[in-house]
Amino acid sequence: MNEKYFPLDKIALEKIAKQYPTPFYIYDEKAIIENVRKIKEAFSVFPSYKNHFAVKALPNPYILKILSAEGFGADCASLPELLLAEMAGMKGEDLMLTSNETPANEYAAAKNMGAVINLDDFTHIEFLEKTAGLPKLISMRYNPGPLKEGNAIIGKPEEAKYGFTREQLILGYALLKQKGVKRFALHTMVASNELSVPYHIETARMLFELAVEILNKTGVRVEFINLGGGMGIPYKPDQDAVDYHVLTAGIKKAYDEILIPAGLDPMEIRTEWGRAVTGPYGWLIARAVHKKEIYRNYIALDACMADLMRPALYGAYHHITIPGKENAPLSETYDVVGSLCENNDKFAVQRKLPKIETAADAAGGIVSDKTGDFVVIHDAGAHGRSMGFNYNGKLRCRELLYRADGSVVQIRRAETVEDYFTTLDLSGVKNFT
Repeated sequence: MNEKYFPLDKIALEKIAKQYPTPFYIYDEKAIIENVRKIKEAFSVFPSYKNHFAVKALPNPYILKILSAEGFGADCASLPELLLAEMAGMKGEDLMLTSNETPANEYAAAKNMGAVINLDDFTHIEFLEKTAGLPKLISMRYNPGPLKEGNAIIGKPEEAKYGFTREQLILGYALLKQKGVKRFALHTMVASNELSVPYHIETARMLFELAVEILNKTGVRVEFINLGGGMGIPYKPDQDAVDYHVLTAGIKKAYDEILIPAGLDPMEIRTEWGRAVTGPYGWLIARAVHKKEIYRNYIALDACMADLMRPALYGAYHHITIPGKENAPLSETYDVVGSLCENNDKFAVQRKLPKIETAADAAGGIVSDKTGDFVVIHDAGAHGRSMGFNYNGKLRCRELLYRADGSVVQIRRAETVEDYFTTLDLSGVKNFT
């Protein structure tokens, strides 16, 4: 059983909300840094280690700058993500471009920035050569197909659009070596939000064995192996967090058994963890606005799935707490919903919670968006705000950083109506027929 952590009480939230009205995301700088250092310490059993933070999880340069200062790089899926990471101080091979169906301009930009290009398909070798030229270092993404089970979020590898088959990979390294590429790396990504330690150890063993096969069949010695992302976090209170030391001990055992006898020691180990780095240390903060009682009871928030779509998209669980009512009995059963015109706009379905007061319940009959209980949605520090959208004209919320010194700073403002219209060409709309 893991206790759901939140660094602020109701009084502190009230103070913050006076300056920054809900809904908003807030991230805990100190907790993120402490977690990063735990990760690095656990992986110190290897000759060299680097995590390329998956920018897609939390694409904010303030967060990336914190991670850069701790020695992390960035895993990017697009040119804007590369630019965000570079803005935060990550340079050259701190950056990896792990994209798919990549356009020529993004390959060219990555090459000019000195980023590690992680190819996703055999045909991309020729495409990259013709459009941007081959860099000295190239990584390739392996898709093990039926040799590896995926999970509910990422699906089965053999049904995924990502990566090379084993046979294509061997041919790819041989071809790149023939074309004059001097440095090589190997990568995979086969699961998402996976809490099983044996699963991750098995993935490492698979890649270590593949690196030996590549050496034996092509003479190519890969200089680093990227174990990918997919490290899970305990969204549910009855789940346990992964013990990083148990994980790395298992991977190191495979390293010693496979890579050392093959002459592939020292080998740098890399990962592209995003969720595991920031996920537990970010929260979506909303207020209860309405209460609806029909065939079941609903609590409606001032946030919606445009702010956090994981529950609607995956049926994902996010724990919910009510500040000031931490010890209150879980006396009510609610669907916790937003205002989007979609019936799956739900943060929780039939969830046991304390009795929640809404804006309409305010004492003295004063109804305001600044009244109503706060609702804290936990583990929203990855794949939360970044997956937002504007359907129904919904405006995405702000992001705040809770600094190590106890101060709070806005690191992304809330969208405005003007933002929503900014990409429309309105100059001729009045005369349009």
